[in-house]
Amino acid sequence: MQDFIFHNPTKVAFGKNSIQQLATLLPKDSKVLLLYGGGSIKKNGVYDTVMQQLTTHEVVEFGGIEANPEYTTLMKAVELVKQHHIDFLLAVGGGSVVDGTKFVAAAAEFDGEPWDILAKGVEVKSAVPLGCVLTLPATGSETNIASVVNRSELGKKLSFLSEHVRPQFAVLDPQTTYSLPDRQLANGVVDAFVHVMEQYLTYPVNATVQDRFAEGILQNLIELGPRVFEKDNYEVRANLMWNATQALNGLIGAGVPQDWATHQIGHELTALYGLDHAVTLAIVLPQMMRHQRSDKREKLLQYASRVWHLDTSDEEAAIDQAIVKTEQFFQQMGMKIYLHEHNVEETVVRLVPRKLMENGMMSFGERGNLTPKDAELIIKAAL
Repeated sequence: MQDFIFHNPTKVAFGKNSIQQLATLLPKDSKVLLLYGGGSIKKNGVYDTVMQQLTTHEVVEFGGIEANPEYTTLMKAVELVKQHHIDFLLAVGGGSVVDGTKFVAAAAEFDGEPWDILAKGVEVKSAVPLGCVLTLPATGSETNIASVVNRSELGKKLSFLSEHVRPQFAVLDPQTTYSLPDRQLANGVVDAFVHVMEQYLTYPVNATVQDRFAEGILQNLIELGPRVFEKDNYEVRANLMWNATQALNGLIGAGVPQDWATHQIGHELTALYGLDHAVTLAIVLPQMMRHQRSDKREKLLQYASRVWHLDTSDEEAAIDQAIVKTEQFFQQMGMKIYLHEHNVEETVVRLVPRKLMENGMMSFGERGNLTPKDAELIIKAAL
């Protein structure tokens, strides 16, 4: 196992009606900027419940954060933070709202061009404190230090990491998921699944706790996935929400090599074609597994045996079966796993490697041995 420091100070309030704990979680006398997405929280009652907890605070609202949070939109929120002297940010929504709020938190105190945080990896030295009320289980952003931001006019989708933007608290009430459409529920399951795979399907370092935790989450998601479409099943939604949080709160990634090549290629597909994030992951991951079956051989066999309970006496057949079962699981969740199913033309084979090079992604993957040429082969296989 590799050396690591693990520290996750985000306080989680989990369960039915946990939004009612919001008043005690917010810093007293803070001036709050409430950030949310397209307005669904005003239709499902979450907005009213949140506002009831904010009666002792001065609140400024900012809505309209996109499913892939746009830089230009977020910069408008940054101006509000400065104009109203906001000292706490409250994100209410899914991972995109939380990601966007993290960028606002960092950009509002950044001395320089905020785009440099994403494009040049300039260090974030401070940020406005933030918390969140999660309404869509998927990204794990509610308890981690990562943020992904889109900039459509440049055709870029970039990320940054900073301990300064880790939420101080996360309110997780599974009941908030009852009004979600099936598409978003499916996206959440697939997103969480691939998050685990990016940290698990690399090469062995004898990290037995991390491996078993990861395999448990994968098995949970396989079992829960088809049931998330059951109307108002609290236990299913509760377990999905907690699995998605555990998938990317830093625990299973501590002390192990991590990949993230599927995400890096997927981000380019989203930036180019506007495909849902989870949709791109469902397209790329199986082909990534095939392309890297040699480098990932030991973990692929472990995955086949422990997650899918396959006989590995014929190793090549077991790897093939494990990849096919992964594809079938994504399809069971309603995912289309080939680019042509999304009317993406063959020009994508040239465009994705070009975008990776433009964004400085000349080598990636857990061994750093993948290049834009490998991405071209993976995308060609995914057509």
